[in-house]
Order: sequence, then C-alpha cells, then structure tokens
Amino acid sequence: MNNPALEIQILAALVAVTCTLSGVFLVLRKMAMMSDAISHSILLGIAVAFLYTNSIHSPLLILGAAATGLVTVFLVELLKQTNLVAEDAAIGLIFTALFSIGVIIISRYAANVHLDIDAVLLGEIAFAPFRRLTVFGYDLGPKSIYIMAGILLLNLLFISLFFKELKLITFDPKLAAALGFTPALIHYSLMGVVSITAVGAFDAVGSILVVALMVVPPLTAYLLTEELENMLLISGGFGVAIGILGYQMARILDVSIAGSMASMAGLLFLLTFLLAPKKGLISIIIRRKQQQFSFACLTLLIHLFNHEDSIEINEESNEEHIIDFMRWPPPNTLKIINQLIEMGLITNDKHILRLTDQGRYEARIGLNTIKPSTEN
Repeated sequence: MNNPALEIQILAALVAVTCTLSGVFLVLRKMAMMSDAISHSILLGIAVAFLYTNSIHSPLLILGAAATGLVTVFLVELLKQTNLVAEDAAIGLIFTALFSIGVIIISRYAANVHLDIDAVLLGEIAFAPFRRLTVFGYDLGPKSIYIMAGILLLNLLFISLFFKELKLITFDPKLAAALGFTPALIHYSLMGVVSITAVGAFDAVGSILVVALMVVPPLTAYLLTEELENMLLISGGFGVAIGILGYQMARILDVSIAGSMASMAGLLFLLTFLLAPKKGLISIIIRRKQQQFSFACLTLLIHLFNHEDSIEINEESNEEHIIDFMRWPPPNTLKIINQLIEMGLITNDKHILRLTDQGRYEARIGLNTIKPSTEN
C-alpha cells in the first residue's frame, strides 16, 4: 500500500471510529468536555517523558501521556467532591493548569525539538504517510494506521467485556454500587481508555480534532436514537463519513485536512440537528404546531359542548361569534372549523356549528382530561 490519499482516509476513519466509541460514554455521562481536558493535559505527560528520555520516539511518551490523562480525571473528581466547585469549573481549572505547565516545559526545554505546540494542537494527518512501518525490508504502510488499529481493538475489547457495567454506571451509578459493582473502577478504566485513545490520535490529528471526533459524532447519533447499541454503531458510521468526506473536502478546497474534518463533523451535526425525525429542530417545530392546532380543535369542541344546552346556542354556535369570541385569526379559525367538519366532529348548518355524536364524545374526553390538571 503506497497511496497517500487512501492511507490518509483509512487513518482518518480509524481515528474517528476509535474516538467515537469512548466518546459515546463521555457524552451520555455528561462528561463531553473531559475529552478536551485529557487531550490537552496529556501534553504535560509527553513533555515530562521527553525530558526523561530525551527522545520523541520513546514509548514512555505514550505511558506518560496516558498517566497524565488519569491524573487529570483524578484531580477533577477530587476537586468536584469538595462540593465547592462544579464539575465544569473543575475541568477548566485542572486541564488549563496542566496544559500550561506542559507548554512552559516544551517552550523552555524543547524549543529546538520537533514537539512544537502548533503541531500538537492542530495536528497534520497529511504527514502520516511519511512515517512508514518497515519489516524485513517490506513497507507495510504508515505506522499510525497500525497504532490506531491496535487502540481500536483495545476499545472494542474493553466495551465488549464491560458493556453491562458501562451501561449500568452510565445510566444509574447508584444502582451499580448497590448491586456490588465498583463504579469508580469502571470510571477510571474508561478514562484510561479515553487517555490512550487521545494519545494515539494526538500525533496524527492533534487535540482539536480528537475533541471533535469524541464529541460530535456521539451527539449526532444521540439525536437519532436512544438505544446505546445503535448509538455506538451510528456514531461509528458518522466517524467514518467525517474522515472520508472531510478529506475529500480538504482536497477539493486545498485547505487543512484536520480543519476540514472538524468542519464536516459540525456540518453533519447541523443537518441532523435540523432534520432528525424525532429530535430535529424542524420536526419539533412541526410537532408543536400540530399540538397547538389539536388543542385549538379541542377548545372549540369544548366550547360548543358547554353551550349545547344553552338557550343562546344559536348565538354561541354562530361561526362569526366564534371567530370573535376565540380571538383567533379568522383564517386559522376557519381552518379549524373545516378540519373538525372533515373529521365528522361538527356540522355547519347555515353558519351554525353543532356537535355530532362523535364530536360530543371527544369533547367529554377532553373535559375529563383537563379537569384533573385544573383542580390540582
């Protein structure tokens, strides 16, 4: 395999799927910004490990970064448990402190080393094809592909082995503790996997895209389903689409690949936010309009029912009087009247509206539904 374009897209898809798997649980546990904290604070672990090894290729850099991710989670939990600081504020305090220390160490002791801050933050997936894995003289492709494939397998293995526990502590940690599970152990194990995932994606795409891939696809999937299994599959599919479509957009527009992928993630989320069948903004607006119309229809039925035995029935049931009494716009009122006639709930005899048997039945049901709420 020696096709840079294909290699970049494969790597992008691997990074995206890997990030979304752990990102789903972060989003469901309302810890989405923890991915931002971890992806930034691990810079400190990388910097400290570099000072110790004096090599940017040492595996200790990965271990140091993963350890820093766990330290970040521990310090955030420790600060939150004081009940003096909210979780979002604790995340902001801890990760900015650790990240700034990492920046200071790099700028002070690694200024002449290829460990610059811009590359760490933005990443450049286009450089991945230049770092090849060669075994016995055979070129097996970019190293990053194999690293991310291994981390993807780690995520799949962790989720498969502890799916029930993850599901339980995600939706009901108190019940998990009551059943004998150890939520803290699962929590820190998950954060460990998140840290390793962030470290693996760090060099290839940078921390900004790591955050985008951990948060945006799961959020997009959440707008389409509430089933955890489906959410994992859909978010993974969105991740692959973001990787491939983002690269194609970058190639066409000749812009940053990482920036294009993040933009594509935002675009897919926006489209889903607007067009999702149940939770989309447009469907919510349509549903609210339908509810308002249905309530207006019920209101008119109840009005006619309450005045059905009145000696002023002709006046109260007169179409013009109803338009004036309800204070609805005349076109809307006529639309409601016509709808009720089509449904067979009322009749219109010389502009006098009368309930049918079915309309009378619906009005009684409506009154019985409204009365308990008004009495409370």
